Amino acid sequence: MKKIILFLISSLFLLGACKSNISKDMIPNRITESNKLNAFFQKTYDEDVAESPMQQTRLGIKTEDYGKWDDISEKNRDKKLKINKERLAFLEDSINVDLLDKTTLLSYKLAKENLQNDISDFKYRLHNYPLNQMFGWHSSIPAFLINMHKISNISDAEACISRLQKTTILFSQVEDELKLRAEKGIMPPKFVFDLVINDCENILSGSPFNKTTNDNLLIEDFKNKINALAINSHQKTSLTQEANDALLKHVKPAYTSLIALLKTQKEKATTEIGAWKLPGGKAFYNAALQRTTTTNMTSDEIHELGLSEVQRIHNDMRNIMNTVGFKGDLQAFFTFMKDSEQFYYPNTPEGKKAYLAEAASLIETMKSRLDELFITKPRADIEVKAVEAFREKSAGKAFYQRGTPDGSRPGIFYANLYDMKSMPTYQMEALAYHEGIPGHHMQLSIAQEMDNLPMFRKFAYYTAYSEGWGLYTELLPKEIGMYSDPYSNFGRLAMELWRACRLVVDTGIHDKKWTRTQAISFYIENTPNAKLDAVKMVERHIVMPSQATAYKIGMNKILNLRTDAKTRLKDKFDIREFHEVVLSNGLVPLNVLEDLVDEWIVSKLD
Repeated sequence: MKKIILFLISSLFLLGACKSNISKDMIPNRITESNKLNAFFQKTYDEDVAESPMQQTRLGIKTEDYGKWDDISEKNRDKKLKINKERLAFLEDSINVDLLDKTTLLSYKLAKENLQNDISDFKYRLHNYPLNQMFGWHSSIPAFLINMHKISNISDAEACISRLQKTTILFSQVEDELKLRAEKGIMPPKFVFDLVINDCENILSGSPFNKTTNDNLLIEDFKNKINALAINSHQKTSLTQEANDALLKHVKPAYTSLIALLKTQKEKATTEIGAWKLPGGKAFYNAALQRTTTTNMTSDEIHELGLSEVQRIHNDMRNIMNTVGFKGDLQAFFTFMKDSEQFYYPNTPEGKKAYLAEAASLIETMKSRLDELFITKPRADIEVKAVEAFREKSAGKAFYQRGTPDGSRPGIFYANLYDMKSMPTYQMEALAYHEGIPGHHMQLSIAQEMDNLPMFRKFAYYTAYSEGWGLYTELLPKEIGMYSDPYSNFGRLAMELWRACRLVVDTGIHDKKWTRTQAISFYIENTPNAKLDAVKMVERHIVMPSQATAYKIGMNKILNLRTDAKTRLKDKFDIREFHEVVLSNGLVPLNVLEDLVDEWIVSKLD
């Protein structure tokens, strides 16, 4: 049956590569080396997708696996390590890199580096917290079923019920993961447990879990989806009953058991927050910084860069403060921006609806200006949604979820409207650009819509490139006249300042042993953001070591490359061509991006 899955995947994503079996003795004169390698990439990509029912769903593929979850066991990780070693050996032993075309040579280098990194980092495979307030199986499963699992017919509905029934199996593996880490002394700090337990308990609210007129979010979503089907009322009633039974007999016991384990582990947890506390913590954090930033910057260098950027942005903010005629120092201006009601929608359903509508309008306006800055535009559409109630209390401020390659599911810009005082209108413009257009939606959609890239590059992810682009695109609209309101420009600077502070705080927590209070205070003292923002950000740093350093380092690199291109090309510089180079190769490490831009510059000078 796996062969059928591979055939379906290949049919959807055919790149024109030869699909014959790959062998080390393949005769070079019968197939070019580039086609040989691209066939290998397609084959291995198909194999990986065939092993991941959840990735199939994300890609809009429906097979017999539509009712299953992924295997997240340690045994499966060992299997993946063996496969990676075999694939690396093939690249090293069976490919003549001198015969590869330019695009395929880059794919070779990226694939080889990815495999080498995965193999090298296997020793750190448990150095994470699979359940935390930012993400985890406890919250991603309901979000996956609601946002990813489409129901177009009875078979799809039965697959959803099957996934509900298999939650106990998946959560048994999740519990094994937590126990394995605890044995090695890898546990999140105590406060994380309270947030995760609260999210789990929220998921178990509503009918059929308790006697109430309000449906649980999962059964509500299921009913909405089957009610849209052209089936009779008896079939709808029968499917709903099966879903209810699955929730009571499988989902509830899975969450109840998980909550019990979390409460037990919480008693053993400490309040220590940095990666330094983990086994081999210093080496792990240094490796994490290298992977996240795709640079060789040290923790101290990142920390100092953050401090200098904070000072620079503070000076730019003082200029805006003078422009609007504010009397007082920068801290007083921060207080004014935090406390003034003019910068906030009311914390009501109407206020939240208005926020979403304005954010969508900002994206639509930016769409009309894209030709001034870009050659290639995304085909996929984008929607703006509020973070769902069950996870809004602990989720981040905003985030993006990519759509399917075929456009059947649009990209989604999620805004967290749990506390409207954390979502000031003066930051709305920059937030919409970052998560939507020309930020993540444009970047990720264009990557997966590129016809000349192998599939693994279409879905590659390098945090410094991705988030660096997001932050860069907060600034970019200003250069074509957006941010006409000085307060909105202040909001843009406030968000850049926030990312600069991240460089200081992340390294402070994980390398310099800052306390949680010390880290929160740095944000409160240096930014205009609400205290809740500072608390959530520090809690994010704690459970995602190094991740937050990517934004500012990536943005600075893109700006430096653009400045270099302008200096060298002078009147030959074209911003649209520069962006085409940055976006048309998929997501890449920053050093590779530098090489691509340099090649473009040289070609323009010839």
